[in-house]
Amino acid sequence: MLTSARRFGLSAAISTPFNADFTPDHARLLAHARKIIDGGCDSITLFGTTGEGASLSDDERRAALNLFRRSGYDFRKNVIVTTVASAVGDVVAQAREAYELSARAVMITPPFYFKAVADEALFAWYAAVFKGLGAAARDVIVYHLPSVTQTPLSIALIGRLKTEFPHAILGVKDSSGDADHTRRLLEAHRDLVILVGDERQLGAAMRNGACGAICGLANIAPALMLRLIHSGEEQTQVHDIVNALVSLPVMAAVKAVIAHQTGHAGWAVMRPPLSPLDSAQKKRIVSAYEAILMAPA
Repeated sequence: MLTSARRFGLSAAISTPFNADFTPDHARLLAHARKIIDGGCDSITLFGTTGEGASLSDDERRAALNLFRRSGYDFRKNVIVTTVASAVGDVVAQAREAYELSARAVMITPPFYFKAVADEALFAWYAAVFKGLGAAARDVIVYHLPSVTQTPLSIALIGRLKTEFPHAILGVKDSSGDADHTRRLLEAHRDLVILVGDERQLGAAMRNGACGAICGLANIAPALMLRLIHSGEEQTQVHDIVNALVSLPVMAAVKAVIAHQTGHAGWAVMRPPLSPLDSAQKKRIVSAYEAILMAPA
């Protein structure tokens, strides 16, 4: 078994359920979060990519956070909050709400509207965020997701951020899908909590010093993910499930499997501009998922 004093563990990038009118279904969200935690995950990450966080308004984010607060969730232990905004003031406001509830960490998505932004300008943006947060800034996970944001966080930029803001930077979520990048990130920043988003690369990363994962697969297969994190051994079923999911629009595919697991067809609803899988695609991913689970590990 892998051991580490800095182990972060497994956080589910929780999917957000919507009603037929596309309003968030908070009761189902809360029930799903409880199932995830009871299934062994160390925490949930709200408003991330799998959670369609970029489609949620500030009022909707606030309502979800208040729901978890009223339900007695231990934010310091179980809840990570993702900021999704390009304007510094909006990021500061979203992060402050998370800190006011004592969230375990805040994952900051980089500004994603303007493309081909230089490292110097990205550093200035993060510096402005940390200045706005002041002494409240802590346990920040910077989110490297170049396939979606088109705003990559270079290894050098991460080094500068941790040097200039040591009180704030906890780690990096690396969702590059690039094993070589993950390896170089681990070599350069072993003092940071390095988390892996692509589940297929997690075993190798854990063996090389990663601290855990924030990932979408934990919504539907937390036991497989926990086994991988605890042992660092490759799990063929993890690779096969992820390959099946990414052969389709991945967020919708995850939701289709949740709908199958829960028996609640409403889980398949995606908020526009995203679309749900069609009936053939739903059948395809559910059949693949069940076949993979039944196959020898």
